[in-house]
Amino acid sequence: MKTYKLKKVSICICTGVFMIFASCDDYLNVDPRDRVSDTSLWDIAENADLFLNQIYGSIQSPLTGSLSEDPRENFSDNGHNSIAGRYSRAFYALSAYTPNYQNTGSQKAHEWNQYENIRRCNLFIERVNESSLAADWKTLRLAEARFLRAFFYNLLYTAHGGVPLIEDVLNISEQGDGVFRERASADETAQFIIRELADIEDDLPLVPAEAGRVSKGAALALKGWIELFSASPLHNTTNDLTRWKNAADTYQKIMQLNRYTLFPDYFAMFLEENNYNSEVIFAIPSDPNTTIRNNRSYTAATNWAGTLRTGFSLSTPTQELVDEYCMENGLPITDPLSGYDPQNPYVGREKRFYESIVYDGCIWNGVEIIIRLGLGSSAQLDMGDAGSATNTGYYWRKMIDPRYSIIGNLNNRAHWTWFRYAEILLGYAEAQNEAVGPDASVYSAINQVRRRGELPLLPEGLGRDEMRHAIHRERRVELAFEDKRWYDLLRLRLAEEKLNQPLKAMKIERENGQWVYSLIPAPGGGRRFFPERNYFLPIPQAAIDRNPKLAQNPGYQ
Repeated sequence: MKTYKLKKVSICICTGVFMIFASCDDYLNVDPRDRVSDTSLWDIAENADLFLNQIYGSIQSPLTGSLSEDPRENFSDNGHNSIAGRYSRAFYALSAYTPNYQNTGSQKAHEWNQYENIRRCNLFIERVNESSLAADWKTLRLAEARFLRAFFYNLLYTAHGGVPLIEDVLNISEQGDGVFRERASADETAQFIIRELADIEDDLPLVPAEAGRVSKGAALALKGWIELFSASPLHNTTNDLTRWKNAADTYQKIMQLNRYTLFPDYFAMFLEENNYNSEVIFAIPSDPNTTIRNNRSYTAATNWAGTLRTGFSLSTPTQELVDEYCMENGLPITDPLSGYDPQNPYVGREKRFYESIVYDGCIWNGVEIIIRLGLGSSAQLDMGDAGSATNTGYYWRKMIDPRYSIIGNLNNRAHWTWFRYAEILLGYAEAQNEAVGPDASVYSAINQVRRRGELPLLPEGLGRDEMRHAIHRERRVELAFEDKRWYDLLRLRLAEEKLNQPLKAMKIERENGQWVYSLIPAPGGGRRFFPERNYFLPIPQAAIDRNPKLAQNPGYQ
């Protein structure tokens, strides 16, 4: 690690763009004008870079700390925390969060703390614009800062809808009540993010000089995601087809960059030796020597592998997700021709099932995992919701590296991938199908993803509704455990259907000398969702108390 002295203040950095120590937080929480001169900070490129690197480091990785202990997948119908009392179960699953709930660790009752990061972006943009730094350097770094600001606004928009759009550095001692801003509408917020990203895409390189920095592909991926979110039923109540077309056009631009390809090995793609592989568009690095480290290989791992304690199983796959994996012949298990046997449910499933799910009888970490009841296994289904064993009958394999599945092992260097090429293909397929129907380009995009999973191509002649169903299924399976499902449930207005019923679990027990598979309600798997309010998270009451111009989201007054 290097330490750069700026007069009496030190800024901590590491070799990677994101590798910023938590000890720097005190510096970030104040206006640098109080600590260092503008000349020292903003007219020396290396010093200004340190400030920008710290903004990069403000992006929270779901692999790290408390976020790895209760990932957003647990907020959806894809994941379930095995420990009673965790936020996803005690509050989110029951829609018990309120404007007074504090945002701490993994407890995401709101995203309002993104305004701290937005202020740092605004400060960087303002000071660099005023500086005498080289024009080419300024163009590139300003584009990066605007991307980061758009990224933080993306988190606010997808959680809260419309929010105040602040592009200047607020200072209450100078501006007084002028620092208080009203919320923009949801559409205005989305359009602000989209315009920002459109403005900077040509200022960003196709291949950044330093791994981890923003690329043109990353800007387009974020733009396409916001356009897709804005085009979806939550915000597009009249089904304006131009919104879908805009998203499809942006995703197509990424495809036409000829920069990204599907990585051939789905499971290995998420291991540390394949960081920044050909599929990765934007990733958050992990480093065991900093606070940005990958904990997920033990926080979400199978709790026991034989006699070895390997993890806490703080996220486990649900039966609902498992049922979405097709058979190897490409047919869903509900199809009478699929060959699915409910009393032998793990035979003949598609490849991604075996690469993503630990199930009863499979080999993981060199040991057969016993989840069935009655054999005394520590990994068996927890019927009493009393320990850390699965309540659903499954554990995660995807992203879990057995080399680091030892409680407290922090040596995993696998990065968190926020955007990858498979999501671009599926986003294009969805948007294009909604805009014009299932044309040849829709088939091509989704079949590329299916081909990597060794599934047959989709049959020709599907209608728009049939293709929509196929795309949604493909997206759910392909992106499982990547914290995408919760957002999809919201934007597609599926949450009121999928999150208003208890999760199911697979119970396997011996009856009359035979093992019998049966579906039961998952212990602790209750779900409740109120569509009149829960599609948007509440604005924190503390923020409303400070800013009289802020209006609360409906249903939280």
